[in-house]
Amino acid sequence: MNEQSRLIWLSGKIVPIEQAMINVLAPTSQFGLNVFEGIRGYWNDNDKQLYLFRLEDHYSRLLKSIKMARFDCNYTVEFLEKSAIDIIKANNYRQDIAIRQTVFIDGSGNWAATGPVDMFIAPIAKPAQQSNEGIHCCISSWDRINDKSLPPKIKMGANYMNSRLGQMEAKRNGYDSTIFLNETGKVSEGPGSCLFIVRDNVLITPSLTSSVLESITRDTILTFARDTLKLKVEEREIDRTELYICDEIFMCGSAVEILPVLSVDKLNVGDGFKGKITKQIESLYFDILRNKSPEYKNWLTGVY
Repeated sequence: MNEQSRLIWLSGKIVPIEQAMINVLAPTSQFGLNVFEGIRGYWNDNDKQLYLFRLEDHYSRLLKSIKMARFDCNYTVEFLEKSAIDIIKANNYRQDIAIRQTVFIDGSGNWAATGPVDMFIAPIAKPAQQSNEGIHCCISSWDRINDKSLPPKIKMGANYMNSRLGQMEAKRNGYDSTIFLNETGKVSEGPGSCLFIVRDNVLITPSLTSSVLESITRDTILTFARDTLKLKVEEREIDRTELYICDEIFMCGSAVEILPVLSVDKLNVGDGFKGKITKQIESLYFDILRNKSPEYKNWLTGVY
């Protein structure tokens, strides 16, 4: 599908992308007043079905973001789900996709406006990125935003300036990406992704009070690592130096999926290659996404 033929859901209507316009003076344009979800769908050719992953959980989190951002609207999970499926069907996607579903403040108000609230849904083809490659990271000089300033629990466009600053700094210094510490100096997350480490066969991730997004991918991995892979898992504070001496690191999220970290601050993680447990997690993760792991079928919503 070329860009000109893409359809977008905007304000309750399905329109060509060139007709999907937003007021340049709206608070979403001027002040970043928007909350969103990034949702993935994976095509199973044997089933002839496109499976959307943990749709209800994404919309539950979106409604929490709307509440915390104090947007004046009454969207429901059912409405959000139907709208997304309608636009996917309109585009007739039968391949892996990503969906950006954004709720925003329209009109001509200021940064304190609570409405009028509108929404767009923009699906796009995006193949899975399962590969043996990994990335090289540095520790950011920028602290991760925290619950006292810009709460990471709100998945809001404005919060991603923090990720931008860290990512651009890393790129300027020759790294692929960055890892943020929180205000207490403990490991937080990456720019738009959560983080796991492996030490002595224990899977560890920063606690939800470590200035992290309440990630659906994070919860997914914790669940199947414990229940299916029978790994010992821990949610706790992680010291910066643990990144230097652990056996494996990977980032995860709806966008990045499973992304191995091969070095931090030019120190190899383990032997400098994707680790054994990371491979196990990646393999099961993609099986779940494509409905090849029946015990997790309840996480999937079929489009067709």
